[in-house]
Amino acid sequence: MNAAIEMRDVFRVYTTGEGDAAALQGITLSVRRGEIVTVLGPSGSGKTTLLRILAGLERPSAGEVRVFGSDLRTARGRELARYRTTTLGYLDQHYTRALESALTVGELVELRLRARGLRGEERRTRADELLEAVGLLERREARPPDLSGGEQQRVALCAAVAHEPNLLLADEPTGELDTANAKAVYAALRGLVASCGCTAVVVSHDPAAATIADRSLRIRDGRVSEEATQALDGNELVVIGRGGWLRVPEELLARAGIGSRAVARFEGGRVATVPPEPRATDVSPPRRPQARSAPTATATVVEVEGLCKTYADGSTTRSVFDHLDASFEAGRLHVVTGPSGSGKTTLLHLLGGLTLPTAGDVCILGSSLPRLSRSERARFRGEHIAIVTQQIGLVPFLSARENVEFAQAVRGGRPSPDGGGSVTRYFSLLGLIERSGQRASRLSAGEQVRVALARALAVEPSVLLVDEPTSRLDQANARVVVEMLIEIARERNVTVICATHDPVVIEHADMELKLAL
Repeated sequence: MNAAIEMRDVFRVYTTGEGDAAALQGITLSVRRGEIVTVLGPSGSGKTTLLRILAGLERPSAGEVRVFGSDLRTARGRELARYRTTTLGYLDQHYTRALESALTVGELVELRLRARGLRGEERRTRADELLEAVGLLERREARPPDLSGGEQQRVALCAAVAHEPNLLLADEPTGELDTANAKAVYAALRGLVASCGCTAVVVSHDPAAATIADRSLRIRDGRVSEEATQALDGNELVVIGRGGWLRVPEELLARAGIGSRAVARFEGGRVATVPPEPRATDVSPPRRPQARSAPTATATVVEVEGLCKTYADGSTTRSVFDHLDASFEAGRLHVVTGPSGSGKTTLLHLLGGLTLPTAGDVCILGSSLPRLSRSERARFRGEHIAIVTQQIGLVPFLSARENVEFAQAVRGGRPSPDGGGSVTRYFSLLGLIERSGQRASRLSAGEQVRVALARALAVEPSVLLVDEPTSRLDQANARVVVEMLIEIARERNVTVICATHDPVVIEHADMELKLAL
C-alpha cells in the first residue's frame, strides 16, 4: 500500500448551543509515503481541524480516514495511543503546550526518546543533532521562559520529530519566526523527510511553505479547492469535486469582474466563466487597504531610557538589551522588528509592566513603571494599557462576544457605556460578526487572534501592545487587522506598538524600531 494517508468524503461538524458549524465539508485527500504536502488556506478554512483528525485528536462526523492502514474513525484505547506515540509526530500551533518550563531545552527534546528507552548518550546525541539543525545547540541548557517565541517554536519542532515518526503533522510551524529562521525550519523539515522517509503534512498560511513541498493544496470552506505540484512548475489546478463543484480563486473572479453570479458556457473547446450581462453592477470588489492621511504631530506617550535586561541561564547570563533608548507617540502605529531572539517580546513585556528591567527606565504617560509597586503597576496597566500576547488566552466556553464583554466588565467594572456598540464595531471591522456568537474553543486560530484584538481594543486603552498580530493570519486577514490598528491609532489617538516580522505590518507602520541580536 503506497498511500500514507487516505481521506474520503470527510465531514467534521461541531454542535454547540449556538448551532452547528461545519469545519470540513466532504474533503477528500490522498498522501503518498515519503511525500511532503503543504495545506494552505485562509483562517477558518478547516486546516487545523484536518490536522487534528489526522492526529486522532478528533473524530470525523462522517467519511473515511486511514493513516498507514489504521482506521482512525474506529481506533480506540491502546490502538490509538500506540499510533500517537510511535507513528505520529505532532507540532501544535500552540507550541507552548509541549514546553514544560521546569525542563531545559535539551531535556524537552529528549523526552520522547526517554519514553522509548534510549540510553542517555544516544538521547543527547539525537537531541544535539536536532538543536544544531535549527540553530539552538548553544541554548541546550536554557529553559522555555528564557527563550523568545521563535526559539520556543523551534524547540517544540525538535521535540516533535525526535523519535523519528512515520508521519509528521505541523500546524503553522513558522508562525512566530522571521524570514531567515523560517527558512531554517523549512529546511530542517525537508531534511527530516529525506533522511528517514517520513511523510509530512504542513498546515500554513505562509506561501513560502510550498517551497519545500512535493505537493501544495489549498482548502476553502472545508474542501480542497486547488492543487499544485513541482511538476506543474507552481501552477495550481482547480480541483473539481463530486457533482462538478469547483471553487474559482477569488483573485481571478475579481479580475474578471464576477461577483455573486456568473455564466458558464462551452466555447472553443473550453468551459468559460463570464459575468452575467448586463448586471456588471453586481460586482463586489474585494476589500483593499485605503490610503490614510499621515498622523498629525502628537505627544510622546511611551519612553525607554538606558534600558537593560539580563537573563541568567544557570552559571551564565544573557543580555537582551544594552542601554536601549526609544520613544513612541500617540496616534501612530509603531513596529518593533528584528530576528527571533532579539528581544521583541521582552520589550513588550517591559512596556506592559509584566517584567522589570535590570537597569534603565520605562516611562508611560509620565509614570515610571519600575518605581511602582506590583499592585500599582497592575492598577496602572488596567487603566491605560492593553496587551495581546502570543498566547491568546480566551475563555474557551464563552462566545467571542462574551469574551470581549467579560474583559470590559473586569477592566471597567461596568458594561460598555455605548450598550455594546463598540464591541459590534470592532467585530465588524475584523470580519467577526457572523462568528460573534460562537464559542471561543470552536474558532480557528486566526479568528481567536482577531477576537483577542477586539477584546483589547474594547477597553479603550491609551497604549496597545500586540505581539505578532498577524502570525496566524492569511494575507487578506492580515491586511484587515493592519487597517484596523491604523484606524484605532488615528481615530482614538492610541499608541499602538506591535512586535512583528510580517512585511504587511511593517509596510503600513508609521515608525519602526529595529532590534539586533
